[in-house]
Amino acid sequence: MTTPVLIIAHEMDLHAAAVTSHLRAHFGVRPLRIDMAEFPSTTASFTSTRSSHAHDWGGVDLDSVRVVWWRRPARSVVGRSIDPDTDAFRQAECDHFAEGLLSSLDAVFVNDAGAQHRADRKLVQLAAARGVGLAVPDTVVTNDASVAADFLAGLPGRAIYKRTGTGGAFSETRLVTSGDLMRLPAIASSPTTFQEFVDGAYDLRIVWIAGEAWAVRIDSQSGAGWVDSRMDNSVAFTPYDLGDDVAESLHQLMDCLGLAFGVIDLRVSASDGQVYFLEVNPQGQFAYLEIKTGLPITRSLAGLLADPARARRRDTAALVG
Repeated sequence: MTTPVLIIAHEMDLHAAAVTSHLRAHFGVRPLRIDMAEFPSTTASFTSTRSSHAHDWGGVDLDSVRVVWWRRPARSVVGRSIDPDTDAFRQAECDHFAEGLLSSLDAVFVNDAGAQHRADRKLVQLAAARGVGLAVPDTVVTNDASVAADFLAGLPGRAIYKRTGTGGAFSETRLVTSGDLMRLPAIASSPTTFQEFVDGAYDLRIVWIAGEAWAVRIDSQSGAGWVDSRMDNSVAFTPYDLGDDVAESLHQLMDCLGLAFGVIDLRVSASDGQVYFLEVNPQGQFAYLEIKTGLPITRSLAGLLADPARARRRDTAALVG
């Protein structure tokens, strides 16, 4: 093994499988993959003494790991009993142990679990994006129907609404309709993101890998995804040159969020060409972009994981930034 690499992802994660293949084929690295859903069926131990620390997962010594791709960890799968309180206790203990064991490795993380957890909060992203000078559509996130109604009434044009959190079932971004206005009281138990609608010329999706920006133009306005570009992959996808100013702003954003890797969504306005920040997914999907464009995104990410020195430089820069 040239470089000890650990990939933490569900066993069915196709992105993890693709990166594993590239590490083996192009960098001579045979990474270890761990699915946290295997715990507690798999035994694991953390040992700390006056002279040493030890991390063990299923009999495998993890202390030689130097780079960790914190892809998409699953929760531990704990058997159920007849006592819900006992089940909740055991679930919490297993989750805290498994995450703590892997997070405490003396390695470079792509991304740091704490930074990734924080950056996964869309409100944090929006504040950071404005802070580095990126244009952001006017936004309100609230569970107060009157606040939402006042915000929507004050916009000069149309608005969209979308979920505030991440994970779970897919949720489409949609235009606010008159029927939605009648249902605003329903947000009392579900804080919702409302945003001015940017009439786009096209969308951009950028895979950020430690300073490398693999940008793809999505001709979303020519298909069914003119509101939400994810809704139509039949349109044209082409490699795109971001330009120095936008690339530098994204560099500052990712450093501010403490991320070495992420998938960033932007929209270019049809009226004046302004580039608007929409969101960043710290472990977003990118394989379809590579299939559509031929960009060597998977190999680029594998190259980062195979080079602890480079990964550590980016990790340190993100923490300082």
